[in-house]
Amino acid sequence: MRRPAPGVLLLLPALLGLWLGVGVATAPSAAAHAELVSTDPGEGARLEEAPEQVTLTFTEGVSLGAGYARVLDASGDRVDAGTATVEGDSVVVPLRADLPDGGYLVTYRVVSADSHPISGAFSFVVGDGELVAADAVAGGGGTDPLVAAALPAARWLGFAGLALGLGVPVLLLAGWPAGWSSPRLCRMVTGGLAAVAAGAALTFLLQGPYAAGSGLGSVVDPALLQATLASANGSTHLLRIVLVAGLAVVLRSVWRRGAPTLPDVIAGGVLAVALVVTVAAVGHPVAGPLPGLAVAAAAVHVAAMAVWLGGLAGLLGGVLREDAPAADVARALPPFSRLAAGSVTALVVTGVVQSVREVGSPVALVTTTYGWVLLAKLALVLLLLAAAGVSRVWVQQHLGVSRSRPAPRRRVTAHAFAASEEPEPDPVVASAAGARAEVQVAAAAAERPALRRSVLVELAVGLVVLVLSAVLVGTPPARAEVARPVDVTLPVQTAAGEAGSVQVSVDPAATGPNTLHVYLLDEAGQFTQPVDIRVTLTEPAQEIGPIDVPLEPAGPGHYVGDGMAIPGAGTWTLAVTVRLDEFTAGTASTTFPVR
Repeated sequence: MRRPAPGVLLLLPALLGLWLGVGVATAPSAAAHAELVSTDPGEGARLEEAPEQVTLTFTEGVSLGAGYARVLDASGDRVDAGTATVEGDSVVVPLRADLPDGGYLVTYRVVSADSHPISGAFSFVVGDGELVAADAVAGGGGTDPLVAAALPAARWLGFAGLALGLGVPVLLLAGWPAGWSSPRLCRMVTGGLAAVAAGAALTFLLQGPYAAGSGLGSVVDPALLQATLASANGSTHLLRIVLVAGLAVVLRSVWRRGAPTLPDVIAGGVLAVALVVTVAAVGHPVAGPLPGLAVAAAAVHVAAMAVWLGGLAGLLGGVLREDAPAADVARALPPFSRLAAGSVTALVVTGVVQSVREVGSPVALVTTTYGWVLLAKLALVLLLLAAAGVSRVWVQQHLGVSRSRPAPRRRVTAHAFAASEEPEPDPVVASAAGARAEVQVAAAAAERPALRRSVLVELAVGLVVLVLSAVLVGTPPARAEVARPVDVTLPVQTAAGEAGSVQVSVDPAATGPNTLHVYLLDEAGQFTQPVDIRVTLTEPAQEIGPIDVPLEPAGPGHYVGDGMAIPGAGTWTLAVTVRLDEFTAGTASTTFPVR
């Protein structure tokens, strides 16, 4: 509604420019999304004996929830001994005793702290068996398309409902108390709160199929519902429904009386703040570094969105209607204009904070899905500010007349006996104020259709921004999608067991040229020189490889593959084969994502 001051408009490009400069000079830090970093046994490992368990280690804590972690043989039958367990940032899958020689496939689908599932598969061999392809089992753990489309729709419903349920009451409290008697606005607020509750309920029901990789037919599966209920994400959505019910009770009494009391404002304010926090305390903000700061920034962002867009909807449904008194326009717009300016400032600042945290670097902004959706949202926000500028010009021209200069002081003789009497209003000042009010009301009545069109554009663009926001909530953050260097130490597996280790680093782990460093160490951790060493790259899902990587010696036990070419994105397996002496050979391998 109101365009902020020029300093506020310059704040967004200034903050983004600062971030771009810092991002160029610094590497991305820890991601707010779990990723698999190592497995035991390793990808493609060939073991002399079957292990007692399989361990998957992630960058941060995960939960199984409605997901799974299981081990299958070459026939697709399960060979794990029971339910997998989570130990910190690792998932442990116990295996049955006395497994025969053969190939085994580990498949997993676990849930990150930000509620997004992480799925994948890898295989290992016991004895002389053959390696099982990672895609040998049907149902590779992807998300059902209908579930993937329904989740953003449910989030958008909740966001739009929150704007109506909170923004309209704030508009009435800020400067239009007559609106408490409007049945239309009462229906808008009630419908908004119902939409928040419906969105929370739908998201709760869809989280189980989303985590398990199943379809819409499993939304009422008792096992999935129980898993969602046991998660922080699920309980937060149920709490949101309870808070909506409490806020609806408070507002119902206000509408019945036609005006809020101080207890109503206090109770409603507490419930509204708690409701906003439940919206902010799910998804990306609760995972990764500084979750407290992230949740606080997200809460301010959500509140500012609700106040701005909800206020616009309240104006369209109330004072900007043709049958509304023109005097209400002059009375309601100036205070909301100031309120909207504060909301815009809060949106800009918290939006930049969230972007820096979730994107991490300028490279991720233009190379990831999250980054491109965020850029589209930013473009629409700039369009939104332009539409708000049109409304701001109207307010300044018709209702935002600059404050008049104070009247010159007059010397008045004061009498003690008249100290308690109210001074009579200056008839000149009173006449001028009345004339000014009449001019404002007349201007509001004449120009209301043009202002209504401008506000309608603002609200329409804002609803599209909410769509992109709902999509961003369900998209893995750009930090998790951008290429990051690989630095891992792997055991060298021989027919007689482990024989030392190999350190592997790949930088930047992206398509095109990369730099590979391989360090070979013995059991004592000292560099050792092999008789022969070979490194290969394979992408099983795309049936690429093995590709031999040329190596150059760079010192005792140190080899460099400068310019190692990775032809495309995917999940690549790097395998190191070493011949330690004439009779002993060993292997080590690791998988890593390439963006």
